[in-house]
Amino acid sequence: MATRSVKPGHRFTVPDWHTNSHFISADAERQRSVSHQVRQEARALRNETNNQTKWDEHDNQTRLAERISSVNRWKETLDKCLADIDVEIDALAKVKEAAERALQAKNLPLDVSVECLTLRESRRAIDVVRDPVEEELHKEVKVIDKAKRELQQRVNEAFEQLCLLEEARQQLRCDHRHKMEALEIDRVCLSLNVISPNISFKVNPTRVPGGSTTLDEWEQNSQCNKDRAEAEMKASAGLREATVLAIAQTDNELEAQRIATEFALRKRIRDLERAYDELKWQEQNTLEEIADMEEDIRRLEEDFRQKAQDLKVAHTRLETRTYRPNMELCRDQVQYGLTDEVHQLEGTIRGLRQ
Repeated sequence: MATRSVKPGHRFTVPDWHTNSHFISADAERQRSVSHQVRQEARALRNETNNQTKWDEHDNQTRLAERISSVNRWKETLDKCLADIDVEIDALAKVKEAAERALQAKNLPLDVSVECLTLRESRRAIDVVRDPVEEELHKEVKVIDKAKRELQQRVNEAFEQLCLLEEARQQLRCDHRHKMEALEIDRVCLSLNVISPNISFKVNPTRVPGGSTTLDEWEQNSQCNKDRAEAEMKASAGLREATVLAIAQTDNELEAQRIATEFALRKRIRDLERAYDELKWQEQNTLEEIADMEEDIRRLEEDFRQKAQDLKVAHTRLETRTYRPNMELCRDQVQYGLTDEVHQLEGTIRGLRQ
């Protein structure tokens, strides 16, 4: 007789089976509910993170744009400041060259004044006098020396100021170059998006690089560079005005002294010409007087010789008449006349000798 095969083990009841089915269904319901809750939370989180990401991206885009605008404003300010300082450097360099030319131009008048003083040392005797011409020439030398010292000081100050301007310009150029680089970098950052080909994960991108500065420090640095450049330009403008004034003032002083010196020279020349003319006139008169004196001496000598001859005649007559005979040897009027004539001629000859 055949036997029925029975699976060994515990057998569940129908209620157990129904209970188990109900438990499985309930658990499935619960898991689906949990899954639904998780999905809802995930969707909410995704929406929230998407919104936050978009907002953060928009906010940083705005910040980048504002930063670019801020840096660009400073770049434009530095552009203008650089243009102004370039103009000021050129202007100061031209004024410095003008001062150097004015300084060089003082050498010739100084050489002329010194040469005049040297030449006047060749005067002789009473003409070696300390006259107004010499005083004005010494004044002219002092005026030129003073002008040269002042102009040399202005040239030195201009050179030093040009060095300061060049330093300020170098700082501006360095700051301007850095801002150009920063603008280029920030514009590249502004152009990046999720489809950009050159984006990638970086190692520790949130680190703070060494040498980083605060926004206030950045602002103060640019403002300091700008303020220094403006201060140096202001000082340069004042120095330019002072240098131009010094050039004009020294030229005016030298011109005034030149006029005074030339006036003294002309006056001295007129005095010398008058003295020379007076001496020439005196010389001419003296020569004429000498000629007259020589003529008179010649005539006196001629008269002396003539009187000597006349005296000889009178002596001969008197001597000859001493040979008259006897009573004819009388002291007649002829004798008296000849004697008077002899005395007169002898007195005349003595007077002529004197």
